[in-house]
Amino acid sequence: MTEFGFIDSIRRLFAELPDNGFEGIGDDCAVLPLGDGTSLLFTADLLTEGIHFLRNTTPPYELGRKALAVNLSDVAAMGGRSVATLLSVALPPDVSDEWTEAFLRGYRDLSAEEGVMLAGGDTTSSRHDITVNVTVVGRTADHCIKRRSDARAGDAIVVAGVLGASGAGLRDLLAGNLDTPNARIHNAPVAQTAEGLWLGERTEVHAMTDLSDGLASDLRHIAEQSHVGATVDLERIPIAPGSDLVTALTGGEDYKLLFTAAPEALPALCRAFESRFGRPLYPIGTVTEAEDDTIVWLDCGRRVETDWRGYEHNA
Repeated sequence: MTEFGFIDSIRRLFAELPDNGFEGIGDDCAVLPLGDGTSLLFTADLLTEGIHFLRNTTPPYELGRKALAVNLSDVAAMGGRSVATLLSVALPPDVSDEWTEAFLRGYRDLSAEEGVMLAGGDTTSSRHDITVNVTVVGRTADHCIKRRSDARAGDAIVVAGVLGASGAGLRDLLAGNLDTPNARIHNAPVAQTAEGLWLGERTEVHAMTDLSDGLASDLRHIAEQSHVGATVDLERIPIAPGSDLVTALTGGEDYKLLFTAAPEALPALCRAFESRFGRPLYPIGTVTEAEDDTIVWLDCGRRVETDWRGYEHNA
């Protein structure tokens, strides 16, 4: 069973249970409205040795930062600010005290940079591999929440950075090239937290998510949740140096923001973003009225027959 098939099974099995005020499965975070015009956001991610990282290619300090960053990205993707975390770690006997200290320093340093407190967690032992689980609590004004389900036909599809660096970095690491620029990006991704807060305030921005599994999968999530389709112009995909088109579409773990926006407001939005962050936005396509989450890939206007998918873990 794939990761997303497993999630669908959970959604069906738990559908009849009381929601207790939560908006549940289907977005980057679960949402709990507080009734005062604000909501709490909850997200959790696992990093498992051999699946998400290799101990011999990932410095523990960078792993500590990455474990937090991938969760901060989920909160940013919904227009929120992270405020607290829970950290749980399972460590095998061969992990040294020095490794643990470096991991915690990485987690602590990024927590300090983002103004996020560590509120609790758990520790346990494992027989062989390291497992890290992080839960992040965020907060946002209700009117700033960006959901995957809010894309509208005619919207522009936009990414907030170049794609494929992490996938290319993973290739470098597996080839034994541990100190390339893309290898460092793969090991130490940066969540677009300030960008997410800024985009959350913009009413012309409709749906949003972060690119964790790859554009080909994450855009499909927006299409599925919004009951729309999409066309993507391949020549407009911003490919990171050292990467390639397929990696940019399917490699995953770029953690750039993907969103849809009202087309008439797009030029002003792009100018304002570049003025604020010193980097451009990249419009790459258009939301269509198709209700079957069809994504049409165009190469200079000609349809490319393919079924690109991003990365899916086996559940």
